[in-house]
Amino acid sequence: MERKFRFTINDFFLPDMIDGEGDIIPIISDGDDNDLENAELPEAMPVLSLRNTVLFPGVVLPISIGRPRSVQLIKDVYRLDKIVGTVAQKDPDMENPGFDDLHQVGTIGQIVKLLEMPDGSTTAIIQGRQRMVLGELVSDDPYFIARVKSIPEKKPDKRSKDFDAIVGSLKDLSLKIIKINPNISPEASFAIKNIENNTYLINFICSNTDIKVQDKQRLLEINNIRDRGFMLLEFLVQEIQILELKNELQSKVKSDLDQQQREFLLQQQMKTIQNELGGNPAEKEIEEYIRKAADKKWNQEVRQVFDKELDKLRRLNPAAAEYSVQINYIQTLLDLPWGEYTQDNLDLKNARHVLDDDHFGLDDVKERILEHLAVLKLKGDLKSPILCLHGPPGVGKTSLGRSVASALGRKYV
Repeated sequence: MERKFRFTINDFFLPDMIDGEGDIIPIISDGDDNDLENAELPEAMPVLSLRNTVLFPGVVLPISIGRPRSVQLIKDVYRLDKIVGTVAQKDPDMENPGFDDLHQVGTIGQIVKLLEMPDGSTTAIIQGRQRMVLGELVSDDPYFIARVKSIPEKKPDKRSKDFDAIVGSLKDLSLKIIKINPNISPEASFAIKNIENNTYLINFICSNTDIKVQDKQRLLEINNIRDRGFMLLEFLVQEIQILELKNELQSKVKSDLDQQQREFLLQQQMKTIQNELGGNPAEKEIEEYIRKAADKKWNQEVRQVFDKELDKLRRLNPAAAEYSVQINYIQTLLDLPWGEYTQDNLDLKNARHVLDDDHFGLDDVKERILEHLAVLKLKGDLKSPILCLHGPPGVGKTSLGRSVASALGRKYV
């Protein structure tokens, strides 16, 4: 007869916990479901409140004990029959929950081993036996002792193809999560593949799934194993979607960072080569802008804008598309005649003579320009003196602007 595979506590849990290395993976009991459900249990037993976890039937789980009353409870129980009721508290942040602050449904567990850790804390390795519901409180000093009633599991028909499909999907999704989640040890897949009992497999995955404690409590409270497995399937699908999205985002960020680091490295190498060959053209160009800016009659506001844009130019890669746009903006700032004025010559006869000498025809355009100059001469106010010339390339817009500047005695920019 083939030997049935079985984990042992000493071989799997204790080395990891004592050495403090590796991940602690809750393991599962092996055998028939009735081995746990038919065990004789006392009507009343001590109740241990769990803060951040939920114990499932069949699962062997290390639980860190921190509260003084919980430490006393565990030590007392370990000296006697080692049977304890475990119930998750409704509010994980509550330091000293009352009896009414505990969920009604929990799991009866058996303390397999009690460990005193190097840091002085106490860890109990507890195996879930069967589900229970809390009854009447017998005593609350020095810890909770209550009457409990076991809850039988409703198992599906062994010939149910629907249940077999759910179990198969749970295995596949669990193995996929282990593969794509870097925080889960690959050894967990070894446990998944070697659990033959479907009820234990569902409970094992419930215990290890990265979901909220309240969601695990909802799973524990479901009496029908098939329904528990189906709800668990929904949680696993959601977890895979979140993991795939996180991995996609991390991959994209890593790719972007790698590209930026590569560009930075190439830039530094290019600068070094250019310096060896006689200087960096981009740096020389920036120095030329600084020299031109020193002669500008700028106010403080314009000076701050120029310095800001020049710093932005320094940070840009010369190969980037924005580099040429930034260059054009800075050159425009430098080319504009800030604080420089000329005395306008508003002689209309001279203006007509210049326009006729420079351009043949275009009578309508010339008349409109002369009208504009006449208004400026009569009004004597140069606020908003804008004349817009529009048309396709090559019709004379630029040359007309140059002629107007010549007629007025202004410098053409």
